[in-house]
Amino acid sequence: MAKARSLDRCCRLLGHDAIAEDLERRPAWAVAGQTHMNAGQGGADDAGARFERRALEIALGRHDHAAKRADIEIDQSSPVAGDQVGVSVTDSRDHRTLRSVIIPAMPMPIQRRVLMIVHNPTVPAAGGRTLTAALGWNDPGMLVERFCADVAECSHGLADFRVVERIDVDGFPVKLDGFAYTPDDYLRNWQRRTGWHRPDGVDYLRLIAEFDLTARIASGAIDEVWLFGGPYFGYYESIMGGPGAVVCNAPPLRGAEAAGRRFVIMGFNYERGVGEMLEDLGHRAESILSHAYRNAVEADNLWERFTRHERTHPGQAECGTVHFAPNSERDYDWGNPRPVVSRSRAWLRFPDLEATARRETCAEWGNGDIRRHHLWWLSRFPHIDGASGGVVWNWWEPVVDPERLR
Repeated sequence: MAKARSLDRCCRLLGHDAIAEDLERRPAWAVAGQTHMNAGQGGADDAGARFERRALEIALGRHDHAAKRADIEIDQSSPVAGDQVGVSVTDSRDHRTLRSVIIPAMPMPIQRRVLMIVHNPTVPAAGGRTLTAALGWNDPGMLVERFCADVAECSHGLADFRVVERIDVDGFPVKLDGFAYTPDDYLRNWQRRTGWHRPDGVDYLRLIAEFDLTARIASGAIDEVWLFGGPYFGYYESIMGGPGAVVCNAPPLRGAEAAGRRFVIMGFNYERGVGEMLEDLGHRAESILSHAYRNAVEADNLWERFTRHERTHPGQAECGTVHFAPNSERDYDWGNPRPVVSRSRAWLRFPDLEATARRETCAEWGNGDIRRHHLWWLSRFPHIDGASGGVVWNWWEPVVDPERLR
């Protein structure tokens, strides 16, 4: 079965960055095969071949009348490792080879089954409406729909999160010391912006017992858990449990080893938007990839190179971090207009990182918009088959499935 490949990657390999950027702005372009393409009557291999042809047609501008004399040939008999494809672009008039390129194989998507738990109590002081309705906060279901679509797009189709069960709780989660808000007290605190309980942290082991989470994980019914609540509910943005759990924007969760494998619990805030959900995912990725490269020497530490920005590496900025764009001077400074010399675009052609540095401004990553910056940053993660230094070149693999983290 032909492995999935992205249109924008084909275009970049042929040197058509402008076309690739246009494709990046369109949702759901990435990945071929029967999942994301209409394969018609043919098999998956036929769909993959048509996908490659379409990608190259776009890259060569076959919508332009002058380019229509180019004849696209896809040669899968070339001695190329794995599912990589050798592609020749020829002129149909004299059969000259205009361009040849090897398109690296992309891995298959990783599907994760998610249990969604929404604490959204009814509030007597607000006429019995739910907390989200009383305060005009976001609908968790809509947040999940948009978040999953965004993650599929920026991961080039490799991260496939699917909510398989939703549990709505008419109440608040219990904190580590046994405290739980009443709906009216919580509403009063929010209106006054004071009175919040300390310590704030939720009792994760109590949640695990209440919803039988380790048994669900161990059985394969679910792979991870997404908690939804409001401010001061006490959730970490992400935390990892299970045997061998590591730091995941929070200390490892001990006491959940019965799950039999690593798993992540995300903590999402329905008072905020999809941009903040992507930030939670970004911090999860930062922790996991830092662990993946923990033993890498400097020359082989691709994660260290990826995260360089002007403040830490003057003149050597690449993609930065979740909080720091290539030109940021402080946390969350995604809208800083000052130009910076960066090699961020090289990561779209990984493993070829020799692209010439170019001047960039915040217009490149959304002019300060949190969601657009995070999509820009996550989309630059390496996402092809291969490995170096014991770390896979598909960074989405350990980020999505921590059991694959080494």
